[in-house]
Amino acid sequence: MANEMLEQNRWEEMGVHSREQILTTRAPKALGKIMIGLLLVFIIVLFLPWRQTIPGRGYVTALRPEDRPQTVQNQIGGRIEHWAVREGQQVKKGDTILVISETSQSYFDPELPVRLQEQLSAKKGSEDAAAQKMEATNAQMRALTTALSIKLNAARNKVRQAENYVTIDSADLVAVQRFYEIAKSRLARYEAGYQNGLFSLTDIESRRLKLQEDNAKVISQQNKLNNSIQSLRNAQIDLDNIKAEYDQSLAKAQSDLSSALSSRVSAQGEIAKLRNEISNINIRRGLYVVRAPQNGFVVKTLKAGIGENIKEGESIATLQPDAPLVAAEIYVDAMDVPLILNNSDVRLQFEGWPSVQFSGWPSVAVGTFAGTVSVIDLVSSEGGKYRLLVKPADPVPEKDQPWPKQLRQGSGVYGRVILRSVPLWYEIWRLLNGFPPSLQKEPDVQVGAK
Repeated sequence: MANEMLEQNRWEEMGVHSREQILTTRAPKALGKIMIGLLLVFIIVLFLPWRQTIPGRGYVTALRPEDRPQTVQNQIGGRIEHWAVREGQQVKKGDTILVISETSQSYFDPELPVRLQEQLSAKKGSEDAAAQKMEATNAQMRALTTALSIKLNAARNKVRQAENYVTIDSADLVAVQRFYEIAKSRLARYEAGYQNGLFSLTDIESRRLKLQEDNAKVISQQNKLNNSIQSLRNAQIDLDNIKAEYDQSLAKAQSDLSSALSSRVSAQGEIAKLRNEISNINIRRGLYVVRAPQNGFVVKTLKAGIGENIKEGESIATLQPDAPLVAAEIYVDAMDVPLILNNSDVRLQFEGWPSVQFSGWPSVAVGTFAGTVSVIDLVSSEGGKYRLLVKPADPVPEKDQPWPKQLRQGSGVYGRVILRSVPLWYEIWRLLNGFPPSLQKEPDVQVGAK
């Protein structure tokens, strides 16, 4: 019982000493001062300058299209005979990558160009023969024209001669008709005088005989005139026949000329076709060797083995051009695109290069590289984001280093487009409200490429 009382008293004394120590400590005052100091520091920090940035992620690419990875294609189908490169090998422009052989039956003949040359020579002979026929036909037409001129002159002379005969015979007919009429009148007077006894019967018979002679002359002259008229008509018919025969002969000559011209044109067409085939065959045989289109590295072969058939225009290898102009391809939100200009400054982090980047203080970032916006796409990409092409800064800032030479296309990159400085409190307020970064003035040019 006594021990319990002693133990209780001891605990009460310890409680009194503890209360005295707690009441006399300075910890609450020190904590209060620390909190006030932190508050002042926080308020000061809120007024520090903060650099606004627009973040974006993407990949390393090439600024020029010809510097980006490309596939090497064969222009003709064939059978793989020999690979002249291996993956990762450096090649120069014109170096052999692949050798193929022919698989089309139309080109199996090794003497095919010679055969086509023989056909070409034969067609040239046909063209020359057609040209000679055209010359002969033209000479024939000239001869026909000359002969026609001569014949027409002769025929026209005959017509004029026949017309003269008709004129003469017509005049003679008028004369004999007048003589006949005079003889008729005289006979009538003689018959009247015979009745009166003035003339004898012999005179009457003489006048009657004269009348018959004049009548015979009239009939004879009429027949002669009819013959002259018929001769004139025949001469005119002969003139028309000469023209008709010439037209017929000329038409036949022109037909022959047209046939010769058609044969010549056809031969010329065949010659052009054969020349085209010969040229195509020569070019095709030069395509049995697939060559590198530019300096670079064979990244990957897309076909394998020997004896495998490949189609026309099929990709056979991937080529990475040598010494490309490297650029960063990053994607930003559509809300931020109007704030980005050509030549806007960008800070970049490349995957594989250690870095420490401060969003609001890019000047103190470590391991980042300077860039400049070169291209801003006019249309959005997949996901509603817009693509930026960022090229290395030129000139390179004094505190920065050039972009690493070891950069490979396709590597990841993280970038921040640098905007103007604002107080830290404004940036916090902007982020809490979801507002976009601000600009001092509206940009003159918002999109485009340099």
